[in-house]
Amino acid sequence: MRAKDCDFSTLKAQLRQNLLAISDEIDRFLKLVDDEHNCLLGELRSLRNQIVLSEALASSFYLQCYLSPFTTKYLGLLSSIAHLSQRKHGVLIVVQRKDPLVAWLAHGTLIQAEFSSSLLESIFYPGSPLHDGAVLIKDDKIISAAHVLPLSNKEVEDDQKLGTRHRAALGLSEKCDAIVIVVSEETGRASFALNGKLYVIGTPT
Repeated sequence: MRAKDCDFSTLKAQLRQNLLAISDEIDRFLKLVDDEHNCLLGELRSLRNQIVLSEALASSFYLQCYLSPFTTKYLGLLSSIAHLSQRKHGVLIVVQRKDPLVAWLAHGTLIQAEFSSSLLESIFYPGSPLHDGAVLIKDDKIISAAHVLPLSNKEVEDDQKLGTRHRAALGLSEKCDAIVIVVSEETGRASFALNGKLYVIGTPT
């Protein structure tokens, strides 16, 4: 079994396990709901947390599926995202897929280097001259950095106000098929934008 297949299988198994656990809990709740002496409010909150975790696992699984045909460095990329998320370093990364992006990427500093996690993470180190803009990855190369992306008109997502990075990620994803990965420097939460929608990236254990 190839490493990619093994990694996908692990995520899929974790997701399946979580969904089965949710199914079991729902079955249990259905048996208790007619008993007014059993208050399910606290347990429903726990179920909601399980659903959120399952959504994050599914997001991680599908992100790998979306990235793997376009870069062999996707595991290194995701590892870097995890490190940057833990440090709460603000991140904006564009992974080019089929659509040309020249019409949507403003400014930018040419890098043209083979992808490495250390190079990518150094770009987003606070105080780096390139850390505020978006990095462009195509195939297995870091093409350029410090790009300005078009902003989405959407300002709120899931009752949360969107910052500039998230609006930029959504804005580009509304115009092309690129995957745009973003990390909030306020919360460290990692997400990716695709086709005008934003998805939280989970950290499977």
